[in-house]
Amino acid sequence: MVTVLAFLVTIGVLVTVHEWGHYRMAKACGVKVLRFSIGMGKPLVRWRPSGSETEFVVAALPLGGYVQMLDEREGQVAEHERHRGFNRRPLAQRAAIVLAGPLTNLVLAVLLFSAVNWWGMSAAQPVLATPVPDSLAAHAGIAQGDMVLAAAVDDGPAQRVQSFEELRWLLNRAALTQRDLVLTLQPAQQPGEKTITLPLAQADIRDLDAAALQRIGILAPMATPVLGEIVPGSAAEAAGLRPGDLVRAVDGVPMRDAQQLVQRIQASAEHDPPQQWLIERDGATLTVQVTPQRVAGEGGAMVARIGARIGSSGDYATTTVRYGPIEGLQRGVARTWEMAALTLRMLGRMLVGQASLENLSGPVSIAQYAGQSASLGMVQFLHFLAVISLSLGVLNLLPLPVLDGGHLMYYLWEAVTGRPVPQQWMEQLQRAGVALLLLLMTLALFNDLGRLLR
Repeated sequence: MVTVLAFLVTIGVLVTVHEWGHYRMAKACGVKVLRFSIGMGKPLVRWRPSGSETEFVVAALPLGGYVQMLDEREGQVAEHERHRGFNRRPLAQRAAIVLAGPLTNLVLAVLLFSAVNWWGMSAAQPVLATPVPDSLAAHAGIAQGDMVLAAAVDDGPAQRVQSFEELRWLLNRAALTQRDLVLTLQPAQQPGEKTITLPLAQADIRDLDAAALQRIGILAPMATPVLGEIVPGSAAEAAGLRPGDLVRAVDGVPMRDAQQLVQRIQASAEHDPPQQWLIERDGATLTVQVTPQRVAGEGGAMVARIGARIGSSGDYATTTVRYGPIEGLQRGVARTWEMAALTLRMLGRMLVGQASLENLSGPVSIAQYAGQSASLGMVQFLHFLAVISLSLGVLNLLPLPVLDGGHLMYYLWEAVTGRPVPQQWMEQLQRAGVALLLLLMTLALFNDLGRLLR
């Protein structure tokens, strides 16, 4: 229920904001607005405020919306109102009305990111867990317990890193743009600072899937190797393990963080002898024999699992990340700009085959993330809204027929040639745009279902 409500709130807020941008700009340009609809299809609720010429509607299908304006191309218009038709507005005003929707979504993203910065968010400190063996992080010299103080993408300016989430964003950005990431660390085992470089430029990482993250080697912040939920019928249950058990050692090797324990379990995928676990439970020390189960993972490779959550958000050191009014706004603008640029770059790479189309997400993934973020609290949900609002703004600016960006391309043609796109051309382009949009939606839904099944 939380997932469904969070999804409806997300779509409702973002569509309303988008269409409100079109609506307010149309009114400012003197265009008569006939209907403001949230949702598509059959109207469920409709009303007309006193003195308003616009009908407001909530429709049955909560996937989109529209602003219907007076337009001679869509029906007969009385002589005395023709000057208020959208088609009679100067080119600059028509373009401004179309552009206002996506821009309003981008402005909302800035405000939401800024609000999260001002409010403050509890986040994991950027203290690194044991890197994956033979990974880029391991070869670069990162060790268990190192704290990241600052990071710079390639030769860009270094910026202070206050949380693991900030580090993850910089890591993703550098990997997807194929640029090195320079980290300033406070080592766990020695005083002072050290600087290391993650050579992501030569790693040829196309997608941030599980395999790519393993190659990079930085998977999670350092967390206590304590067990959480136990899956019924799993190896953990068969061994008698319980939630709250603290794993001290495996086969005589001390376990200092959750990621180290995960790697120890995964190392048994090639062979499956029982492991001797030294655990602490209710102040007592116990020795337990655990035999991880070998199962087929992604790509058919065998992986080892015990069927228990290892480490959780409550098992690592946290900090509250909060910024003042000016810095919070600056970071909100910067995050919006960086994410918009990265989104466009990724779309370009998918177009030329340099990135997988599996990066596309659809309504199922959005609903899942909406529910998860809402369950974590208001700040996390606002952050999620900012990301989706930004994505909606950027995608609507793509030069595809039926999207706002496609209409802007029509107006660019008109500005260059001095005449509008011929009606016959526009009809053909609209059909092609609808077909392409349906294809992309089908692909995104297919990706969603694939993730869900995995």
